[in-house]
Amino acid sequence: MGGVAAIARAAGHRVSGSDRNVYPPMSTQLAALGIELTEGFGPEQLTPRPDVVVVGNVCSRGMPVVEALLESGIPYSSGPEWLAREVLADRWVLAVAGTHGKTTTASMLAWILEDAGLSPGFLIGGIPGNFPVSARLGELPFFVIEADEYDTAFFDKRAKFVHYRPRTLVLNNLEYDHADIYPDLAAIERQFNHLLRTVPASGRVLVNGGDANLARVLAQGCWSGVERFARAPVADASAGAGAGGALQWSAALAEDGDGSVFTVLCAGVPCGEVRWPLIGLHNVDNALAAIGAARHAGVTPERACAALADFSGVRRRLELRGTAAGVRVYDDFAHHPTAIATTLEGLRRRVGRERIVAVLEPRSHTMRAGVHRDTLAASLSGADSVWLYAPADLGWDAASAMTALGARAHVARDLEALLAGLGGELRAGDHALLMSNGGFGGLHERLLGELAARA
Repeated sequence: MGGVAAIARAAGHRVSGSDRNVYPPMSTQLAALGIELTEGFGPEQLTPRPDVVVVGNVCSRGMPVVEALLESGIPYSSGPEWLAREVLADRWVLAVAGTHGKTTTASMLAWILEDAGLSPGFLIGGIPGNFPVSARLGELPFFVIEADEYDTAFFDKRAKFVHYRPRTLVLNNLEYDHADIYPDLAAIERQFNHLLRTVPASGRVLVNGGDANLARVLAQGCWSGVERFARAPVADASAGAGAGGALQWSAALAEDGDGSVFTVLCAGVPCGEVRWPLIGLHNVDNALAAIGAARHAGVTPERACAALADFSGVRRRLELRGTAAGVRVYDDFAHHPTAIATTLEGLRRRVGRERIVAVLEPRSHTMRAGVHRDTLAASLSGADSVWLYAPADLGWDAASAMTALGARAHVARDLEALLAGLGGELRAGDHALLMSNGGFGGLHERLLGELAARA
């Protein structure tokens, strides 16, 4: 919604908004754009009377501002609906969907198009390192959007992404998530197929060739051209993939490669090399998807590979927040077991045998409901030490969920205890990986401050 607000401001509208528990980088971006933000959801938010209210899906019936809005007769729409009507109607939309990697892949794709001189518009759920903002109008025709499967608004329970009508669509992967919205994986798969039904026959779908869940989505119906991507040895590039077809896009890496250097293969033929500051095999997949999508928009793979050499990553994706007392403190958005394991694997490939201390806040609705509690310990097993923040209202027994990790696991019931425990354990040469899809109570800066004070 912050990105939608930024785009509305750029389109010439006067924009204000309300939210709660707002934290950087979005809060600082909105302030820099001159967008007035107030805390809370009281009816006074509708004074003075706005011309239109764009409603985010954090709002629900019973909230005072929602009840006042419905009584007032003020026109309202959802964020995706407003965006589709006011911005995307005359654009070539390149959408990136999937459980993991949407923000990073969309950022890569926007940067590739920017480097090619195409000045795309974009709306991304994070702030790319190559741009000062998470959203902009850009120039016609291209618009890159992170396509989320979460529901649209209290009055529209469809997935957000069905509003966007992409011509180019990336499907990164698909796992069960959003337990507060979807009862099971099959329900999410149906939403992804609804998205496929909006892509024109002349469009292009880039799909992870190794994802069986996406294969089921395509089997429900696909009427557009499909290209599959997945990192694979050169010999396997055209041998057929788990998602039901040959790989159009694959990569060749050194056997012990960390993903920082790889050759891109198109139908098994080398077409470029990527040398960049990112690590992690998941980012190789993300890059292949972005390169394939960019080619559909007219950018050659060779040009796309060259652009990625200057890709700066995304805020809060294994972002180094600082170093104090010889301890490197990272911030990462990971909040699903697969993303947690992938992030740890990428960091491990970079730091070798140096100690990794993983710190997790299970903050998402799905995490707090305990949906992933049985797989959480395994996802954290790549760390040398694990700290789990488990406040009293978590709703499940964090200590028993961590049993498989033995003495490596620690549970903290409040942030003060967590900060004290980390301060007592961390030593020079360690890597502290803090993972949360929220602000984590400012733990990153507090930890760096405590470490610096003892240095």
